[in-house]
Amino acid sequence: MHITIDETKCCAAGQCVLAAPDLFDQREDDGIVILLDADPPADQYDAARQAAAVCPAAAIEVDE
Repeated sequence: MHITIDETKCCAAGQCVLAAPDLFDQREDDGIVILLDADPPADQYDAARQAAAVCPAAAIEVDE
């Protein structure tokens, strides 16, 4: 699995951080997503999928 983000789409809602705190964080100044692990371990796959699904701006892409 590989995760990519499009910072230009991010609306700083923070749903990704709630769904997958080991994979995502937010910048302090504007709340834009920070990808912590672009190639997560298998035990984080479900969390990555959930984060992508709940992102209101569709800024997260998960490639299986």
